[in-house]
Amino acid sequence: MSAGTQPARPAPPQALRPVAVNLLGVAEQPEFGGTPYRVDSDGRSYVPAGDGGIVLGPRLGESVFAWDADHAAPGVCLVHPDQGARHALAAYSCIGNQVVVRTGHAAGARGAVLGQRGEQGRVIAWLAPEDMARMRPSDQVAVRARGQGWRPPGFPAEVAVLNLDPGALELLPVSAAGAGGTVTAAVRMIMPSKLAGNGIGRPSVSWDLDLQFRAPARPGEAAGDPVGEALLLGDLVAVSDLDTRYNMGYRRGWLTVGVVVHGGSPLPGHGPGITPILTGPGDVLRARPDGAAHAGLTEDALRRLTAAEVELQ
Repeated sequence: MSAGTQPARPAPPQALRPVAVNLLGVAEQPEFGGTPYRVDSDGRSYVPAGDGGIVLGPRLGESVFAWDADHAAPGVCLVHPDQGARHALAAYSCIGNQVVVRTGHAAGARGAVLGQRGEQGRVIAWLAPEDMARMRPSDQVAVRARGQGWRPPGFPAEVAVLNLDPGALELLPVSAAGAGGTVTAAVRMIMPSKLAGNGIGRPSVSWDLDLQFRAPARPGEAAGDPVGEALLLGDLVAVSDLDTRYNMGYRRGWLTVGVVVHGGSPLPGHGPGITPILTGPGDVLRARPDGAAHAGLTEDALRRLTAAEVELQ
């Protein structure tokens, strides 16, 4: 090397390709403990209908408070009889992963992962309503899991991506300004981390995070939260001062973006739940509130992911 000649800079590494893992999930049967009742924030007992299992009725794009239910998700909750395998099912599964029903009257039906739930590990699988109506608890469902650990080309290193199939990112209102720039997500709203409830302290790749919004008021009840009433299933929302790279918790100046995957709950400390997909410092990860014009994760987007071929090359 001649004097004054600078050594050539190494070429940037190529983006690593995510592997896919075939997993087995089983359609959940809801379970109770010693009592069928829970107690709401006003001290009244209620039966938690819709909390797990094969939930018929709720749809993406509806209000999180549209149904008289508890944590109701627009899909089928998948579990596994072996607890270790159940944890792996929840941790590996990502929003947009393809699912196929393998047994029962709905065998052959295809859908996509909508998100995760807590309670020892649950995966929410979206399928067409007519397919879910034919399912029963214990039906086996195959999940083609991929996405955990994957980094989109051009994303700044400070922004972590989690719980998201590579194909799903292309269908969400998220844009990046290059490796040294910023990531911007269009969201329904930005809310403070003081609203974060159940899920705080839990691992972000296998739990959702509940947002403590009070349901709309019924006659004779205290008023609900007008902000929460605008929230729809499938919306993207941002939570300020929240770090969800690992176990979810408070961190000043950070931002987390998640997808709303289940509806509200009367249970204190609970509410509509989000599956985190992006987290990072607020000067690199930014949220743009769209309000009433917002379009997050839709049924049409999940249908497109269901029909797509998984590229492994």
